[in-house]
Amino acid sequence: MSRAIPRSIAALALALLSTTAAAQTAAPSYQPRESFAPFDMGQPAGRVRSANGLPGPDYWQNRADYRIRATLDAKAKTITGSVEIDYSNNSPDALDVLWLQLDQNLYTVGSRGGLSHGGVPAGNSEGITLEAVSVTVDGRTTAIRPLVSDTRAQLRLAQPLAAGGKAVIQIRYRYVVPAEAYGGRTGWLTSKNGGDIFSVAQWYPRMAVYDDLRGWDTLPYLAQEFYLEYGDFDYWLTVPADMLVAGSGALQNPQEVLTPTQVSRLAKAQASDTTVMIRSPDEVRDPASRPKRSGTLTWHYRMENTRDVAFSASTAFAWDAARMNLPGGKSALAMSFYPPESQGRDRWGRSTEYLKDSVERFSAKWFPYPWPAAVNVAGPAAGMEYPGIVFDGIEDAGKTLFWITAHEIGHSWFPMIVGFDERRDAWMDEGFNTFIDVYQSDAFNRGEYAPKRDGEYAPGGGNPVDEILPVLADPDAPPILSRSDTVIEKWRHPVTYFKSALGLVLLREQILGPERFDPAFRRFTAAWAFKHPKPADFFRAMESDAGEDLSWWWNGWYANNWQMDLAVTGIAPFPAGQGTGSVVTVEARDKLVMPTTLRVRFADGSRRDIRLPAETWIRQASTEVPVAGASQVVAAELDPDHKLPDKDRSNNAVGAR
Repeated sequence: MSRAIPRSIAALALALLSTTAAAQTAAPSYQPRESFAPFDMGQPAGRVRSANGLPGPDYWQNRADYRIRATLDAKAKTITGSVEIDYSNNSPDALDVLWLQLDQNLYTVGSRGGLSHGGVPAGNSEGITLEAVSVTVDGRTTAIRPLVSDTRAQLRLAQPLAAGGKAVIQIRYRYVVPAEAYGGRTGWLTSKNGGDIFSVAQWYPRMAVYDDLRGWDTLPYLAQEFYLEYGDFDYWLTVPADMLVAGSGALQNPQEVLTPTQVSRLAKAQASDTTVMIRSPDEVRDPASRPKRSGTLTWHYRMENTRDVAFSASTAFAWDAARMNLPGGKSALAMSFYPPESQGRDRWGRSTEYLKDSVERFSAKWFPYPWPAAVNVAGPAAGMEYPGIVFDGIEDAGKTLFWITAHEIGHSWFPMIVGFDERRDAWMDEGFNTFIDVYQSDAFNRGEYAPKRDGEYAPGGGNPVDEILPVLADPDAPPILSRSDTVIEKWRHPVTYFKSALGLVLLREQILGPERFDPAFRRFTAAWAFKHPKPADFFRAMESDAGEDLSWWWNGWYANNWQMDLAVTGIAPFPAGQGTGSVVTVEARDKLVMPTTLRVRFADGSRRDIRLPAETWIRQASTEVPVAGASQVVAAELDPDHKLPDKDRSNNAVGAR
């Protein structure tokens, strides 16, 4: 339906435009054509990745299914194993070579990762040794001598793997588990009761990703995180019989590795909303808490539709568990493993409670948790996540343990379910996850640990939009859209975690509103579950589903490190003969703009909030906002509720408030 514009309003608009044009020179640092320039997604849309940001009708990705048999020698601190990988080439290309990731080579002298961090990484070793490699294609098995290059290995095939073809890769390998958890990833330590705790990750040769954008993505491992194919995992871990093993997925042989009492307690936990002790701290030193006292036991775990698995093993573990209630009437187990020194109601005694609540809320709000268990382990690799299992600190307690538990298990959604490329785009992994766990802190136990202030979201503990200002003001701060490996430690948390998460909070609460953001975000998450989205896919998905051209936001917050300075510069009555009302002049004085609230107060004491869109400044720096009414405006303020990262709030208001 169209309606004619009343003459009085049209005349007022013309008068305001004429005065606005004269005022454009007031803010020379703001250039509308720069702030509202088209945003280059850096990736064309097509039939593989659609223009709406979702997987297209021709989307494909390769698959890797694993069968791993490994032995942990707790005295020698070694892993020896064999892995058989069923690799499916679902791409349209014939593959002459296959690539493996060998992350343990980070710990060798002279590794790229060690040198990129300024020297030899802690716990340096000889890296991983591939003792034998063979590949079977079309029933023909060929022994291969891998070409190892730092943390990658190339397998040149005797015959190409055709599009749609399958290969079976068989590898025997060994390595020494690093003595320290360099980068928080993997390692071992001795607990206070004398038992060693092993947090074991990146512990087998893993397939590199072959995708539609780069072919083989073989970025070396520089201690950034991971980009992996999805598949099913069966793995068997042979360890000393006095050890408990916590692993990704579901334990397949509890009767073989647990006592009858522990099997019974585990069954009870599967039906309990309160925490059930499977092995108490008091039982840790009791030989009867293990089914045999010497030799070894082999634990069999299985996890489906995952990109990785990890495990932890120790003689020192207490173990508790509870049921997690998931959408659709489904359930899974929340479990915690920790040494006796970590017990206590204000410490790891609440870990399973934290885990259960976080998984249940994330599942209800964003996407259902897909795996049979979520495990929290206290050990050397503090603050690290893998599918279905997270490693946290032995000394963590109270709000710190809650925050880190919610954050690390939140990674199950980003990047474990939604398979982001962490090596290139760590801001999606860490920022998306920090975004969802901010709301979890608000929700848990009616805000027991709210608001989240753990050095990731608001480093100084104040208002997040004030905390980000030094980052935006620093000319050396990298933009969010930087290659992950180039972001030095000084900026890793402020930019990769904090700024990225705050960008989503602002997009949700100030730009789109939850009613548009939440459905779009959920749709993106569901569409890309167990797939490989890129930044452009996210940008397109949010614009298309939420119905908003957000190029100015992607440019200002993500591609650049721009600052915001919105100002109120004057209040005047309507021009003569144009009716009763006031004109409030607002101005953009720096490159970043956002929608904002203009709150005006009238001479009669009443007030009104006027929502100004980002397009208020799409043609000019200074805009005159008409406020009709019989009473004159005596005061005006932008962003009165302090929601925006405005660098100079002293110019946000004029008049008596």
